[in-house]
Amino acid sequence: MSPALQITLIVTIVTVGIAVIGYFGFKISRSTKEMGTDADEATFTTLHHMSVAVPHLERGLTVEGAAKSAKALRKLLNCPVLLISDTRHILATDAGIEFTADLEEQASETFATVLATGKTQVKRLSGQDFVAAPIMVGNQPVGTVTALSPRAGAGFVRAVSEVAVFVSAQVSTAQLDENKAMLLEAQMRALRAQISPHFIYNSLNAIASFINTDPARARELVIEFADFTRYSFRRRGEFTTLAEELEAIDRYLLLEKARFGDRIRVSLQIAPEVLPTKIPFLSLQPLVENAVRHGLEARPDGGVISITATEDGMHAVISVEDDGVGMDPEQLASVLAGTTVNMHVGLRNVDVRLRQLYGNSNGLIIDTAPGAGTQITLRIPKFLAPGKGSINE
Repeated sequence: MSPALQITLIVTIVTVGIAVIGYFGFKISRSTKEMGTDADEATFTTLHHMSVAVPHLERGLTVEGAAKSAKALRKLLNCPVLLISDTRHILATDAGIEFTADLEEQASETFATVLATGKTQVKRLSGQDFVAAPIMVGNQPVGTVTALSPRAGAGFVRAVSEVAVFVSAQVSTAQLDENKAMLLEAQMRALRAQISPHFIYNSLNAIASFINTDPARARELVIEFADFTRYSFRRRGEFTTLAEELEAIDRYLLLEKARFGDRIRVSLQIAPEVLPTKIPFLSLQPLVENAVRHGLEARPDGGVISITATEDGMHAVISVEDDGVGMDPEQLASVLAGTTVNMHVGLRNVDVRLRQLYGNSNGLIIDTAPGAGTQITLRIPKFLAPGKGSINE
């Protein structure tokens, strides 16, 4: 090979090498820029650990949830040991080092002080700093987050306190959900209790009146009565379909017509496409009962109850109307505000439940006046699940 060729080959190899290094250097530089700064990466890591912990705290302070969230929270604080307790005992311990029974006992003593004072505590025990911060619901400590550090500085103490605040927010939300569920259950019991004294007594009297004169009809009414009460007192969640509620209303009206005869007439206009819509359980039947008891019962010649259901975009619009005696709007406002006792309890109960489930702007729409009858309208989202998992119950 001639010297000139050798020089050309060397120059070519060097040029290609520089190009390759330049290309990969560009890729590495570009990749580093896309990762962001060290501060960005730290932020993303923090958010990741928090997002991992959140689902496990949705049911409040439980052994299972604490165990799964403690791992993520320990990584968030980058500490050797993290504990989560309730007011009685340690629920979960996540440790990257050996954590002896003596250390656990000392940790228990630390969080006992936190629960008594409601304030973050730092104690140095067995060569470790125990930093314990309260988990608060309202003004009440309900547990603690305790982290160990070889030497806890002010920044670490602040970080543990902030993690405890984060856990407090999740536990408080869980408590609100539990309280909401308990309130809805109490309202359901109130509705069932309302059905019991009025409807059951009158229905049994009506059935008894047919035992001698028309035994076949008495047997039919007994079956309808059994089916209606079975539906009303069932325990299968707080939602039903519009179709199921209308079936129960049909049984209810058959029993009421056994008492009132032709004084009660019924008109139904139901769009088939809204029949599968999920609606709150016992949200229509109390409105129909209100129409019978407060609208038509006082009229010697009775009247007509009209039930309509139509589709309006993403909503089902359901209306219960009667041409009975109507109500004073001011009295109605008092009923819905809860300032009138033992009057139209079903109306207020349904109104409160709708607002709790779908938002404050989604209560009952009532149009009434003395002597002008009453129309009550509900707008129910067709596909929106009100509350976590409720729609599929």
